[in-house]
Amino acid sequence: MPRPSLRHPLLRNARFRRFFLGRLLSLVGDAVIPSALALAVLDATGSASALALVLGCAMVPRLVLLPLGGVIADRFNPRIVALTTDLVRCAGQLFVGIELLSGKPELWQIAVAEAIGGAASAFAMPTLASLIVGIVGEKDRQAANSALAVVRSGTLAGGPALAGLLVLTAGPGWAFVLDAASFAVSAALLATLRLSRTTTPAEERRSLRSDLVEGWHEVRSRGWYWTSLVAHATWNGGAAVFATLGPVIAVKELGGDGAWIMIAQAGAVGLLLGSLLSGRARPRRPILAGNLALTTYVLPLGLLALHAPAPAVAAAFGVALAGLGFFNPLWETAVQTAVPAAVLARVTSYDWLVSLAAMPLGYVLAPLAADAWGEATPLWIAAAAVGLACVATAGVPGVRTFTLNTPANAPDAGVSSADVSSPDRLRRPSAPRRTPADRPRP
Repeated sequence: MPRPSLRHPLLRNARFRRFFLGRLLSLVGDAVIPSALALAVLDATGSASALALVLGCAMVPRLVLLPLGGVIADRFNPRIVALTTDLVRCAGQLFVGIELLSGKPELWQIAVAEAIGGAASAFAMPTLASLIVGIVGEKDRQAANSALAVVRSGTLAGGPALAGLLVLTAGPGWAFVLDAASFAVSAALLATLRLSRTTTPAEERRSLRSDLVEGWHEVRSRGWYWTSLVAHATWNGGAAVFATLGPVIAVKELGGDGAWIMIAQAGAVGLLLGSLLSGRARPRRPILAGNLALTTYVLPLGLLALHAPAPAVAAAFGVALAGLGFFNPLWETAVQTAVPAAVLARVTSYDWLVSLAAMPLGYVLAPLAADAWGEATPLWIAAAAVGLACVATAGVPGVRTFTLNTPANAPDAGVSSADVSSPDRLRRPSAPRRTPADRPRP
């Protein structure tokens, strides 16, 4: 029997190695941007409102265009779509870098560049699942998704430190130049790949509206999918509450800046360990196991509401993000296996949209509720909502019975034959993709 390591797609799939290298470089480049952008905008304007404007310019186009991005990725070659968006983001980040290096950056120019980058990411994000399906065989997908999750977790953990090093030694402009270079290399590596066909044949394409409706029908027709998305959106709302109130409570009540740094670093380590564990775990009921793992986020929310000592909150946050790291590859593999390849990008675009849309709501409501009723109240509400939503999915038959052997077009429990045979749904061959969103994305 061969050693497990020899079976890993990184070691025996040359196409995946090239794709993995491109993702690694892009993630390293992206990891330095949040800190570098914040420092650059605050240095140029001294205004938190200006930073919020720039961040909003990146987020709003991404959310609005995600469904369209899913349609485009399903209609056309996802490799070409991903390559094009890499080049667009390369140009945008290079422009920002040059502006910052010039010493006279204009806020509106940075905001426009970030808006273009956000729009490009709306078309790039849905391609990931289709690229994995086109590159990696079904039996290797969980290992491939876990490897990508480990890299994502590692760059999240090391990104702020790398950003600090670049900003302090060379200035924030070079962080954006680095990100631009990473997108250029990623595009070059994508240009060398060839995929198994995952796109919709031209003769089967319909109107944009019909494609959007079909993608939503594929989500709605799977009870395990849409009920899990409700839980994931709730999880992200809770995460936004923690991210908004956590630094304030840590600094005021738990020991200052160092307390929050310790909590955040524990979360990054937990996310990495959970991703590593997911690469080895083979639960019989992956959706059920993953959703239950997400309930661990109740722990840091509750302990923060109690103003528990910082080490206790840090340990709980590490456990919670280990649950997220464990969940993400399981979810992505399940979706890639159960959803027909011809609609996979559209389905995952709705996945991203539902999951990410709850976060701005949490960011807005958390401080308002804290001002009205005290900081503990929104944390307890978030803890109760996350725990209830994630545990409730165990009551859904499709969640309890889902296995990776479930046929791609099998009707889900609770879906009527009229839904499955709806004339709005194209008949496509079964084919052997959420998502940290993100699936929850931190």
